[in-house]
Amino acid sequence: MLIQPSLSGDPEQSSPERHPHFATRAVGMFRDLFPIAEPAEPTGPRGRSVVIQVVAVAIGTIALLLRVPGIPAWHTMYAEDYWLFFPQALEHPWHLLTPDGGYIEFVPRLIAQLATYLPLTAAAAAFAVIGALTACGCALFIFHASAGFIDSPWLRALLASALVLLPVTPLEIIDSGVGSPWYLLIALFWAMLWRPRSRTGMVIAALIGFLTVASTILAVVLVPLLLARVIALRGVREHAVTAGWAAGLLLQLPFVLQGLGAPGSRAGRLAPFDQAVAFYGHDVVLPALGWHLSWWLKSSVGPDYGMLIIGAPLAITFIWAMVTQGRTAGVFVLTALLIGFLEIVVAGTLTWWVPSDPVLKSFEPGSRYTDLPIFLIDAALICSLDAFFRRTPIRLRAVTAVTALVAILAVGWVTDFRYPGGRTAGGGRSVAAWPQISARWLRACENHPTGVIEGPTYAGKIAWLPCERLHG
Repeated sequence: MLIQPSLSGDPEQSSPERHPHFATRAVGMFRDLFPIAEPAEPTGPRGRSVVIQVVAVAIGTIALLLRVPGIPAWHTMYAEDYWLFFPQALEHPWHLLTPDGGYIEFVPRLIAQLATYLPLTAAAAAFAVIGALTACGCALFIFHASAGFIDSPWLRALLASALVLLPVTPLEIIDSGVGSPWYLLIALFWAMLWRPRSRTGMVIAALIGFLTVASTILAVVLVPLLLARVIALRGVREHAVTAGWAAGLLLQLPFVLQGLGAPGSRAGRLAPFDQAVAFYGHDVVLPALGWHLSWWLKSSVGPDYGMLIIGAPLAITFIWAMVTQGRTAGVFVLTALLIGFLEIVVAGTLTWWVPSDPVLKSFEPGSRYTDLPIFLIDAALICSLDAFFRRTPIRLRAVTAVTALVAILAVGWVTDFRYPGGRTAGGGRSVAAWPQISARWLRACENHPTGVIEGPTYAGKIAWLPCERLHG
């Protein structure tokens, strides 16, 4: 029998097996994003491990609180914590689904509500400590969730430390309720990749998914990871984080749709794409290894050459990792960089003023958008190093590489550990001297114990604080 050649000459028609083969390879690459971590060998009593983790979180919390100079973080209340979330929690208790800026912020409002049950003088401390604990809790979660990509517990501890010591966080998000969703967003990236073995792990993953999406709509930038997870993994137990993310979106979506149709919606004015890309280069790549280092480079060679000085070695390292260090490490590096870039493009486009407003040494407009992509650059470096550490037979070479990376990251961690930023009294939008503010409110209530007093003003609206809810 003669076989007639395809008249169309289309190789896709003449080789129907190509489609299943390509689909199989695509699913295989997606599966590389969700490796199962090898069970850790117990190194001692379980109780000792728990104690070590609790101590680590406590040390991290103290470190974060100490990163704010001047008036201590627990004596100031920052931005929306002061003039929106806390007053509204006093005025309208447990109204946690009140939108602001076109979406709801569930976690910051929950923190504010809890703070109302404390003495008024302790409210600022509640915001600062809970904000720092949230960050350290996210760091501890990342330590565990990253085990599929980073085998070495020491390198995973380095990754967790990178979140606590991230150079740019003092600019906006550190030690506050309003900043807590941005730490959760970083944790959600890892929750999307994690495959928990226990029901407790599944609950934690679902909670992170729900709380993050219910607190910031920017969590939609992780949709590609979610779709990859749905395609690559089967079984209900693999999708706890998917369910949590979806539940948060169902709660968030009506407010977002309502906000899009409101006058002055961000969707009505968008920044051009090239401006958002420049935002990534100047505000993510340039300060990736240190905020003060980036300013030194700006003053020495200018922002563009400074970006190249930092970006070129990073690009070479990541290309080397993707080519030589195995598919799992390569897929992770590519995914981390693409997600970080996507977040900046989306955020920089929707907030048209952020890529164009001037940047100060103590305050950067939209620096909260840069925390995830900068942390993912650190994660990509550490993941690449772990792959190299496992693959090289020469221990001295591996130890040298680890030492070099720690030294590079430490430049930013040391020089940027403590400096004035938006969270510092007198910088950005922060509010100083909470002891004086709370004392003034309590004095105003002395003659009107059942009345109301004037609080902060937001968007031209005065907050009226009920004295019966203010207690010293």
